[in-house]
Amino acid sequence: MKKTMYPAVAILILSLLAAVGSQTFLGACVHDDGSFGACHWACRAILGEGALLAALSLLALAMKRERAGLYLAMLPASLLGLLTPGALIALCKMPTMRCRMLTWPAMMILFGAMLLAALVGWLLSRRREK
Repeated sequence: MKKTMYPAVAILILSLLAAVGSQTFLGACVHDDGSFGACHWACRAILGEGALLAALSLLALAMKRERAGLYLAMLPASLLGLLTPGALIALCKMPTMRCRMLTWPAMMILFGAMLLAALVGWLLSRRREK
């Protein structure tokens, strides 16, 4: 496996973890009355962003020549995932709620790592082309 493929593998694993985790073990709390909070919709958006990044990383693994462009496309997608919980979609106001204590920090770590991996992948791909 070439060096330029390692970031795509890392992003694939992290994006699947974010997408699946936002709906299961890293997701927002479930209200007893069946209602949804804003954090529920943040987790739904994270599901879509994780699926997008997983698809882009699969394309990066399959294509050789367009890999730098795909890594470049992953940069704003992972930045959007980084900003979704809390900045773009509000979370619960109580600091002891599950979305504040578990979902938000986990997504910051996952999408921050994806952003860094996309940047490293883009730099490796650009250096390899020259």
